[in-house]
Amino acid sequence: MRFRVRMYRQGLGDCFLLTCSDGSDESHLLVDCGVLKGTTDSDKKMQAVAQNVHETTNGRLDRLVSTHEHWDHLSGFLQAQAIFDTVEVGEVWLAWTEDPDDELATELRNHKKKALNGIAAAAKLADAGKTPAARRTARQLDTLLNFHGDLGAAGTKTTGKALEWVKNRQAQIKYLRPGEQLFDLPGLPGVRVYVLGPPHDRRLIKRSDPSKKHPEVYELVGAEGSHEGFLAAAEALADAGTPESQPFDKYFRIEETEAQGEDGLLKQYYAAGSSWRRIDHDWLGYAGALALALDSDTNNTSLVLAFELTSGGDVILFPGDAQVGNWLSWEPLEWQVAGADGPRTVKSGDLLARTVLYKVGHHGSHNATLREKGLELMASSELAAMIPVNRVTAKKMDWLMPFPPLLTRLVEKTHGRVLDAERGLDDAAPQDLSDAAWARFIGRTDVQPGWVDYTLEW
Repeated sequence: MRFRVRMYRQGLGDCFLLTCSDGSDESHLLVDCGVLKGTTDSDKKMQAVAQNVHETTNGRLDRLVSTHEHWDHLSGFLQAQAIFDTVEVGEVWLAWTEDPDDELATELRNHKKKALNGIAAAAKLADAGKTPAARRTARQLDTLLNFHGDLGAAGTKTTGKALEWVKNRQAQIKYLRPGEQLFDLPGLPGVRVYVLGPPHDRRLIKRSDPSKKHPEVYELVGAEGSHEGFLAAAEALADAGTPESQPFDKYFRIEETEAQGEDGLLKQYYAAGSSWRRIDHDWLGYAGALALALDSDTNNTSLVLAFELTSGGDVILFPGDAQVGNWLSWEPLEWQVAGADGPRTVKSGDLLARTVLYKVGHHGSHNATLREKGLELMASSELAAMIPVNRVTAKKMDWLMPFPPLLTRLVEKTHGRVLDAERGLDDAAPQDLSDAAWARFIGRTDVQPGWVDYTLEW
């Protein structure tokens, strides 16, 4: 049996094609397909990816997996829709967060919709502002909204539209929950799939920061708090089309025309060339924290899958963009499975210990790979990693991806067996790995201009 993982090199985004073959039959599973908004020639790149998916699978995906609703994981289904429309899909796998019959899922979706509307409205107001602070806020919000596609008036290309395309496939839809396992999948003999996340727990979904001093930097978007008033004000002003309005009653304001006859302080505040003094739009800066929280919480709803190759064998880990709360929720999970010597118990720590290929979460960001309860548990001597990253794009966004301390530890843990979507593979064998082990790794790897393949056999 062969299990090949193909990581596409379209830019900063996730798109992985998993192919299992017994020498005669093949089964294909696509995990996400997207690239960050603003990527150069993004439509052309995603169409090339889709064309390769179509050719490799002969137009048939046994399973289509969408880990979470972010543009860099879903955009390809719209950018290359004409091609994907011709691909037959057997099953669609989604997290329980997309289940229309799940009460918590519905709550989270409603909060997310409200938050997106408020943040988009704030971006519109800030963009119309005349002060440097307003323009800076507009740029920051636009960057953060890149994860959700085009939220303008047309709204033809959004994560919601892309996810709608996935859900509308003529296929069986499965909403997966942590602790579930899928056995004897057609076309995947000997492969067992464990569902580790996302947690069905509001508290864990909102936990994104790994720092012990600040364990929960961002609150769950939509929770009760002062931002409820902010969202309502931003939406109301944007809908009214009055970008110069403020969310305060007129009684508490002094308009610019009135200020000309007031005391010297107000005259100086409104004087020509003094726009840097003004705080008229500073209230919109609160949207930045909300946008960050929205992105973190969405990442934490990532569907997390562990593929076990043969009973008790090697594991391939796909955590989506799961952050701290999602990772922590795996620890108590366990499964009772049948084995050659009778039933056995499989725990999440065991799956991590047997992981031989880790798809690095969130392009190698600082809070999407746990340390003690994550990477340090990956004890296999064959461990390798794939990072879907593009440093040029990340730098434009002022993101540090991959996070240097994490990358350093990944190189140490894998003994240099790190496959990078941007840079491919370092051909130099590390000093702490035997020639035989490095040759085995190189033999499993195929680096092409459009993708990187890693193949395991058993």
